[in-house]
Formats: sequence, structure tokens, C-alpha cells
Amino acid sequence: MSKANNKVLRMKQAGSYMKKQIKKQKRILKGEVVSDKMDKTVVVKVSRLKIHPKYKRRYKITKRFKVHDEKNECHTGDKVIIEETRPLSKEKRWKVKGFVGEGELKAKPEQ
Repeated sequence: MSKANNKVLRMKQAGSYMKKQIKKQKRILKGEVVSDKMDKTVVVKVSRLKIHPKYKRRYKITKRFKVHDEKNECHTGDKVIIEETRPLSKEKRWKVKGFVGEGELKAKPEQ
């Protein structure tokens, strides 16, 4: 398969080709809300450890994502689970999936 057609699976059936769309798995990350000043948007800090290729020393990488929060439920300091989604604006490509508390995932409260 070429690079341009890596998301389409071609299947042969009765002498003709059918195209079957392959669904891409969404990435899920865990982070902490660092800003909730925007309307329906929060900034989430996601930290991870990376190993230096030469010196084998671990160091921390922190990345900030703008995340969609439909009901403005998240506040600064909350631990959240975020999920990749289609582009919602120039910089927003993530949405809040739920909250994290004492070791388990807490679903967002329905109102």
C-alpha cells in the first residue's frame, strides 16, 4: 500500500475491489488543568518521562493542550482524562473525557 492510501483497506470480492474504511484509534492522555479562563476551553498540562538516547538519563517533558470542555466543569488543579477528536478550532483537537480521582476514572456528571 502507498502512503496516501494507508487508511483504506482494499478487499477483493467476486472479481471487483471494495474499499473498507479503517477507523483510527483515538489517543487518550491524562493531565492536569492549568487554566480555565476561556469559555468552554481549558488548558491541560501532560507530563511524561523521556530517556536521552545517548546518556540514558530520564528527563521530564511537559506539553500543554487546549481542550474542549462543553459545560465548563473543569477548574484549575483538576486531574482529567482527555481524548483526541476532530479539529474544533485553530488549536483545539482534544476534548475532556472524564475526571481522575483516587485511582479511578470518574465520569463527567450528567445534568
